[in-house]
Amino acid sequence: MEIEYLADSPDAIDLVACWYVEEWGGSNSRLTLESVSRSLTSSMNRDSLPLMLLAVEQKRVVGAVELKIREMSIYPDKEHWLGGLYVDPARRGSGIGRQLIKRAIALASTLGISMLYLQTERLNGGVYASLGWKPYEQVNNKGIDVLIMERDV
Repeated sequence: MEIEYLADSPDAIDLVACWYVEEWGGSNSRLTLESVSRSLTSSMNRDSLPLMLLAVEQKRVVGAVELKIREMSIYPDKEHWLGGLYVDPARRGSGIGRQLIKRAIALASTLGISMLYLQTERLNGGVYASLGWKPYEQVNNKGIDVLIMERDV
């Protein structure tokens, strides 16, 4: 498996947009293919945020993760976020998500970021807890209970 920047594979925007709408669109009616595609276009960076990393196996995109700026308006002081972690359902459980998270953390470090935050619907922290992320606060975001987590980079 290789990890690439979305900036190097812009043809993946439609696929990732479909994934995001299918995964999270049910709880957010403002999440449309058009709005997600537009947002992903702004993540086509290599050395500044926002940016997206893609997991690619045999020239097929099988996962994605983003490094974002100020993902949640209720935390204006928390600047750098990891989000949008998605792995193709057929490839879940194979370590792709872990590899994407680790690569995103390493990239954040090279960009001079010292702290990352994320939100997860897994209130026990899921995979993130096993990778060193610490609970910060549980909140309700747009009608969904989420755990905010943080990690030193």
